[in-house]
Amino acid sequence: MSITLSQLNTDEVLRYMGTPPEQADGALRQLVSDCSAQLLAAIQPRWTWKLCRIEPEPDGIRLDTGLLLSGRDLNAHLAGCDRAALFCATLGAQADTLIRQAQCSDLLRALALDCCAAAAAEQLCDRVELELQSQFPGCYFPYRFSPGYGDLPLQVQSDLLTLLDAPRRVGLHTGESHILFPRKSVTAILGVSDRPIQTHRRSCLGCPAHDGCQYRKSGGHCGIS
Repeated sequence: MSITLSQLNTDEVLRYMGTPPEQADGALRQLVSDCSAQLLAAIQPRWTWKLCRIEPEPDGIRLDTGLLLSGRDLNAHLAGCDRAALFCATLGAQADTLIRQAQCSDLLRALALDCCAAAAAEQLCDRVELELQSQFPGCYFPYRFSPGYGDLPLQVQSDLLTLLDAPRRVGLHTGESHILFPRKSVTAILGVSDRPIQTHRRSCLGCPAHDGCQYRKSGGHCGIS
């Protein structure tokens, strides 16, 4: 399935670049605008998903396919959910190509393109999440949870891609280090419950991406919470 992205949030891209939006000058904002337009004209966002029944276990969450998603963090995150929508989303190889070409001649532009692609991938996942929620009217959802968050190991990405038939459906693969290719891609788990569940406001201290957050490393903030 495909989704069209038409605009990126310049302030979000600047945060990815490590620049507080209020400190960005006109030249940098123009560079981000130019790179956003170039990226959006080139990428071909695609995604696919699968619904699974889930059962909590001491070591994680067991899918009805038999796959165990290990870790206490995911178990706690999906408390109250009896199903999970597994999905993957990718901007496609075009984003990687643009960034790689820019790295040969203009490192600042390459950085801007990379951060535009990161923002685009996040926006794509937000759109996918809304689309999935629309498939389950009257249901309740925690926010999406990805391999590498908390104690859910990155290695599970390979199993999720196999389960989703992602190489055939959207051209998404993993390498030996379990990194996704194309790089600007995401795998995620979205819990589904028929009854109200306890949800937690996203914050830096409670965020499962806390330790590896690029916003925090640059002294910034994602703006979600």
